[in-house]
Amino acid sequence: MKNVIITGASRGIGIEMVNKFIANDFNVIVLTRNLKPLQKINQANLTLISTDLEQEESMNKAFEQIKNKYKTIDILVHNAGMLVNKPFEELTSNDFFRVFQVNVFAVAHITKLSLPMMPKGSHVVSISSMGGIQGSMKFAGLAAYSSSKGALITLSELLAQEYMDREISFNVLALGAVQTQMLKEAFPDFQAKTSPEEMAEYIYDFAINGNKFLNGKTIQVSNTTP
Repeated sequence: MKNVIITGASRGIGIEMVNKFIANDFNVIVLTRNLKPLQKINQANLTLISTDLEQEESMNKAFEQIKNKYKTIDILVHNAGMLVNKPFEELTSNDFFRVFQVNVFAVAHITKLSLPMMPKGSHVVSISSMGGIQGSMKFAGLAAYSSSKGALITLSELLAQEYMDREISFNVLALGAVQTQMLKEAFPDFQAKTSPEEMAEYIYDFAINGNKFLNGKTIQVSNTTP
């Protein structure tokens, strides 16, 4: 059985991804702050680790548990995300820091902790947003969120180049609107055409197959604006 780490999987797309990987005989390791929704999934191949992505020590402790149980990490899905929806002049430095901490700095730290356990052929998939794509339509109130998702894309491009010789692939999926709680927080009245289950299916397929053809790429996965 191959091993996959998924961050931020307590709701929406994340929890649907957990179900999909479990159903396909992966060992699934979930790093998330809220474990309660996942505790209903009673499967031997699911490992839940309470992890605060705003605290480096919490991430370090999570990996101590992972290394005690698993030898390798075959897929890493950076799904966790923080969104603050405020007019730019109301955003504080702390707002920016917290959003970048979860959406960029934690991604970098968890990747760094994972790399020693990743064999050739491993795949790191980062979930970004259409808001992070240069030239895409932008929306008021999402300055911190969208700029962090742009930074995530650049980070992944750089890591793809740096770890090419080790045959570890890094790709990004820039998602459009999916009918999740996060979408409701950003656009309360918008109804997306895509469900979390549908997007989880797409991400699952990409995580296991995308690195056969792509590395250092950002795929725009969107059928609407936003």
